[in-house]
Amino acid sequence: MGARDRHGRGLRAPLVPASLPGHLTRADRFDRLVLEAAERLEPRWGRRWGKVEFGAEDVPPSDPSPWERGVPLGRLFPSDLGQPTRVVVYRRPCEERADGPELALLVRDVVAEQVAHLLGMAPEDVDPEFGE
Repeated sequence: MGARDRHGRGLRAPLVPASLPGHLTRADRFDRLVLEAAERLEPRWGRRWGKVEFGAEDVPPSDPSPWERGVPLGRLFPSDLGQPTRVVVYRRPCEERADGPELALLVRDVVAEQVAHLLGMAPEDVDPEFGE
């Protein structure tokens, strides 16, 4: 047993109950932001984009695409070999650029950019609030 459990009692109660927002990790909160951004666009564009998976990863892979300059905030992975199209938003680069309510707006814009790329449209046409 470690030093925290010297007398064999273990933790008496969780530090933050699961019903409070503090229980979520930063990654969990970011996942929710991506999901909320996708759900916001789904009623308008869901039928047109078809089967798309939205997700978040901590950092982009180390091999950037030739057209990318700098660190990407998100990527669109086209469907391949039975895999659905995927939109991935990268948590750490987004958190480096914004926090709090600004992070939610940034994630919303990144998701709108990727959906616009998927649909062959301008991000402003996909989300009228893009860039605000």
